Amino acid sequence: MKTPHALVARIESRTPAHRDRAIDGLRALALLAVPTGHWLLGGFTLSADGAIHNASPLGTFGGLAPVSWILQMLGIFFLVGGYASVLSYRRHEGSTGEWLKGRLARLGRPVLGVTAVWAALLPLLHFGFGVPGDTLRTASTLVIQPLWFVGVYTVVTALTPLCVRAARRAGVWAAAPLLGTVAVVDFLRYGPYADGMPSWLSLVNILPGWLFAYQLGVSWGEGRLTRRHAWGLLLGGAALFAALLLAFGYPASMVGVPGEVRTNSHPPSLLVLALAAAQSGAAILLRDRLGKLLKRPALWAPVVVINLSAMTILCWHQTAMLAAAIPASYAGEVPGLVGAPDSVGWILARLAWMPLFAGLLVLIGRYARRFEAPWTRTGPARRTVAGLLAAGFAMFALGLT
Repeated sequence: MKTPHALVARIESRTPAHRDRAIDGLRALALLAVPTGHWLLGGFTLSADGAIHNASPLGTFGGLAPVSWILQMLGIFFLVGGYASVLSYRRHEGSTGEWLKGRLARLGRPVLGVTAVWAALLPLLHFGFGVPGDTLRTASTLVIQPLWFVGVYTVVTALTPLCVRAARRAGVWAAAPLLGTVAVVDFLRYGPYADGMPSWLSLVNILPGWLFAYQLGVSWGEGRLTRRHAWGLLLGGAALFAALLLAFGYPASMVGVPGEVRTNSHPPSLLVLALAAAQSGAAILLRDRLGKLLKRPALWAPVVVINLSAMTILCWHQTAMLAAAIPASYAGEVPGLVGAPDSVGWILARLAWMPLFAGLLVLIGRYARRFEAPWTRTGPARRTVAGLLAAGFAMFALGLT
């Protein structure tokens, strides 16, 4: 078994000299923000029959909303994704279709893996261990909730060739129509004509809302986004963010709050794009400093490990929290784990539980990471079974069964 020092030295020796460490560092920060946000801002209540249900401390503590501004780093993730896709697209050999197939397979395998495993777990937990059906629905919702991101990311990745063409023609301004589209939709659904607008109108924001930061990343990768542009994104995004909050009544939280009619992230509102613009500008301006910092092997090694486990972290972090919460529910209310998130004591207790969640994720990841590797030993029959299990779990989680 290798010592931590030996592992750090091995990672450092295997890192190519041309590797852009800052990009990997930004991706690692955005990745870690996902489980941190879900673990900190998500809780459970316990009903009389022993079932757990979703709850959030944001319903009681509105002052925690600024925490969601920090932990909502999907703008950074899409920015870095666009930048990395440009480099990969530029290096690829063969057809564009082959390049896309390889990129999309890397996203699809882990999703298929986690949903198939949970489909097999549901009857075992219910009939074998007596886990209440409502608990399983809560768990299924939490497991599938982060996977929407993978679906959206798959679509924007497929649009990479078009994004590259747009960046070469318009540079950083290629993202402007996306921002404008979201602004128009928000005006229609929240402005004076809101009562006459169809309910599906908000769905129009899904693609341009998340493509915005990705397009900025593509323009960055194409060398069409300078430090002057980055300052414009940072200051302009921050100004727009403040105006939307103070003058236009946008919800302060970047995630959904129980009882709130409006939400910023599902689908993305203009506030999400304002935050993404500011974050993107800051990331571009700090790139060189971050790159120098990550030349230290002890800091670089965990960044590499996190990036290699990206899809495992996204797909399995909710399972790690549930692995602690479901057994604890049999003991009744446990502060910070199972019980109403309505006190400062709950917040402090939840912070104390988070290292356990992280440890469980590491343990689960040791086995789940195999889903990220190519399924060379998995034949058509097994893939079909996995697909059917995944589809069944998705239907259960979405309430279609």
